[in-house]
Amino acid sequence: MRRYGKNPDEDDIRVRPNPKGNRPRTNIRPKHLDAGEGLVLTVDRGRLTCLIDGRTVTAMKARELGRKSAVVGDRVAVVGDLTGAKDTLARIVRVEPRSSTLRRTADDDDPFERVVVANADQLAIVTALADPEPRPRLIDRCLVAAYDAGLDPLLVLTKSDLASADALLESYGTLGVPYIVTNRDELADGGAAERVRASLAGRMTAFVGHSGVGKTTLVNALVPERRRATGHVNAVTGRGRHTTTSALALPLPGDSGWVIDTPGVRSFGLAHIAPSRVIHAFPDLEPGTAGCPRGCSHDEPDCALDEWVTDGHADPARLYSLRRLLATRERREGD
Repeated sequence: MRRYGKNPDEDDIRVRPNPKGNRPRTNIRPKHLDAGEGLVLTVDRGRLTCLIDGRTVTAMKARELGRKSAVVGDRVAVVGDLTGAKDTLARIVRVEPRSSTLRRTADDDDPFERVVVANADQLAIVTALADPEPRPRLIDRCLVAAYDAGLDPLLVLTKSDLASADALLESYGTLGVPYIVTNRDELADGGAAERVRASLAGRMTAFVGHSGVGKTTLVNALVPERRRATGHVNAVTGRGRHTTTSALALPLPGDSGWVIDTPGVRSFGLAHIAPSRVIHAFPDLEPGTAGCPRGCSHDEPDCALDEWVTDGHADPARLYSLRRLLATRERREGD
């Protein structure tokens, strides 16, 4: 064994190279100014299909993005092979700021938020009038999520040939939510699709609803050249079977807008939504909250909204609707 004294000759010392230690460290990241602009159409097991200059390109998220994820509707910056040729893979290096974010949680006590879609400006809540039966609590929860995200809600009622829509529409009349009533025959002859398409023109609309309500059937009528698989309602449980497993953005004919078909949901948790944000969807009631105590739930004895309505500033039915929506945060959809 070779030993050195206090002042060894540096030429006699063997230094093992350390590639990791010799690599310069920096927090400066490339700006990717030449990146292509893309729209995320769908996400499947870490692979994202993006629309770039009219071509569909498969990409993966760059490591430099860390835990930040991209979802359907996101506008992203993409580098690499942007030809869209078979077996090519590009890289998403930046997710642009979102104009809106529709979120939900698995349940009301689940702290983990799931982003459903990004950059949508309208939420179409699809529900069947029968087979399966309507679930008003789920509709209410979707409305709360839409108001919180700043999306305009649209109520789409299907299967009107099996039951009347009057009772359900009456309960939502004071909210002023626009609606469309459809049935199977009207979808078959194209009349219903044209009426729905008119409400989607120039907008990016996310379709939500539980399984079996005819959501994907409606999307297929709107975009017939991109048909997706549809399912049926279980005769025993009265629930639909999941056939849509991932969200997909589709352009309407003539590039007149976008529809985003999402998988059927069995629950729509609202753990991430505060009552103070829901009130923004009620401009006639919002000024009345100025006298509310701090942290008011808007459904307690000291709430100033009661006096505001009593003084004639707003319709009592509107206050009832607000409190009904806020109460959905405390109840499950099936209650």
